[in-house]
Amino acid sequence: MSRVKRGTTSLKHRKNILRKAKGYRFGRSKKERQAKEALLHAGVYAFAHRRKKKGDFRQLWQIKINAAVREHGISYSMFIDKLHKKGLGLNRKMLAELAEHNPDTFGEIVRQVSA
Repeated sequence: MSRVKRGTTSLKHRKNILRKAKGYRFGRSKKERQAKEALLHAGVYAFAHRRKKKGDFRQLWQIKINAAVREHGISYSMFIDKLHKKGLGLNRKMLAELAEHNPDTFGEIVRQVSA
């Protein structure tokens, strides 16, 4: 069986890992073993925080809606409760968008819900 020299393969592997770890601090961007470990952790965090991001946005929408609704003298929880009882099919993302960019339209929705 012929001899296989693995120098080029190892260098390519090392180069790819260090390229992905570019911008990391200290040894994580220079040393192959530390870079590999940092990349593994980064992948775990990226996976977990893709899920967490959905909750973060929902929380942001709630804050925007609450701020806009308080100007009309009603609390967020009362507004959402009345919204569901009236059967209006607007989700929090749409409501937050309206509250931020179209306050007049949002005010009309609040008046409809409160009436």
